[in-house]
Amino acid sequence: MPAPGTTPSHLLRRAATAAAATALLLGAAAAPATARTTPRPAFHPERDFAGSTVVAHEGRSPYGHLAPLAVAQTPGMDVSSWQGNVTWSTAWANGAKFAYIKATEGTSYTNPYFAQQYNGSYNVGMIRGAYHFALPDRSSGTVQANWLVDHGGGWSADGKTMPPALDIEYNPYGATCYGLGQSAMVSWIRSFSDTVHTRTGRYPVIYTTTNWWTQCTGNNSSFGATNPLWIARYAATVGTLPAGWSYQTIWQYADSGTFPGDQNWFNGAYDRVQALANG
Repeated sequence: MPAPGTTPSHLLRRAATAAAATALLLGAAAAPATARTTPRPAFHPERDFAGSTVVAHEGRSPYGHLAPLAVAQTPGMDVSSWQGNVTWSTAWANGAKFAYIKATEGTSYTNPYFAQQYNGSYNVGMIRGAYHFALPDRSSGTVQANWLVDHGGGWSADGKTMPPALDIEYNPYGATCYGLGQSAMVSWIRSFSDTVHTRTGRYPVIYTTTNWWTQCTGNNSSFGATNPLWIARYAATVGTLPAGWSYQTIWQYADSGTFPGDQNWFNGAYDRVQALANG
């Protein structure tokens, strides 16, 4: 029996309100789990460059007095949009003989300063090459290799262009190994490498750290016979190299110094840099 003063219209409105509340609760319970997951961090390719994740994961040691190396070393550098328009004549005068320039990241980013950096280094006499910052969880190695080659990461037999390089390091957006198992990561790198080789005739240089390579590829040894190694270690010695490589081609030994960007040694005299450029 309705409460005193309650009309049929009151009862209808209450029933409708209760039904709506129930529907909302049921809808919330039925919502897909993905709607409640933490969103992926914002894409910030302008902050990603060769070594941008290294210090946070591996730190740096004093490197003011580098240990003597077995062969002559040639100084060089690498830059990205962080450095903007580089005064290449000054870097050349200070001794830099080669440079790697960030060209691309993932499948949507191109360095807005790439032309100034890539052409400018070439014009002062440096041997230069282009590199790609890999995001293996976003698309295949083949797709990202094509993005690099299509946006400045090619190679020409002009004696002043090094092979394109793959920057594969700690994930700046989440899980260290980009959510890939070790065999899947090896397959991703292999597809990137093979695509670059097909497109350019050269296997890419691989930039990485020994710690990342060990954790994310299982210290795979199958690339040493084809891909030059660009190792990152901010210390007085290059340390243990990843499996498959008996020596590094380039050592990124510091993230600041005489030249703009990161500081590198090419493991050989200048004619060895020329040899890498000439294929």
